[in-house]
Amino acid sequence: MYTKFCTALSKLSLILAVIGLLAVVLCVQWQVFGRYILNDTPTWAEALALLLVLFVTAFGLAVGVRDAGHIGLESLVVLLPEKWQHRIEILIHFLVGSFGALMVYGGRLWMVAKWDEKKPMLPVPDGIDYLPMVIAGVLIVLFSIEHVIALLRGQKVEPAWN
Repeated sequence: MYTKFCTALSKLSLILAVIGLLAVVLCVQWQVFGRYILNDTPTWAEALALLLVLFVTAFGLAVGVRDAGHIGLESLVVLLPEKWQHRIEILIHFLVGSFGALMVYGGRLWMVAKWDEKKPMLPVPDGIDYLPMVIAGVLIVLFSIEHVIALLRGQKVEPAWN
């Protein structure tokens, strides 16, 4: 049941990342159109595109962690005895999950600290820049837990897009 939940979260994250990427392209296109065709640069377009890049990166990062696309030293781990390979893999996912928890903690601190300030070009709080870090951190923790559970059961986590 937890795997189904994480699979659904991963698919949703992937969909949101793609939608966000399309929105970034549209923002940049509108900015270019406004600047060169209308001779009136929309000031909000660049700020929105930069904000969307943060969300796209956060969702993509989380999906990469779930689908084991993060950087690893697998070539060294496979040289170890099988018993140690299993332990090292659990340790790796524990460390990745810990990093996700630190992202949640630090991102939340900054988000709360900056929430009352307003972005100059967008009618949103400045603290929204840190919301993607919190979201990605939560997803990374959830996906790391899924990997540890799967390893303890002798299973593998299947990528969400399958």
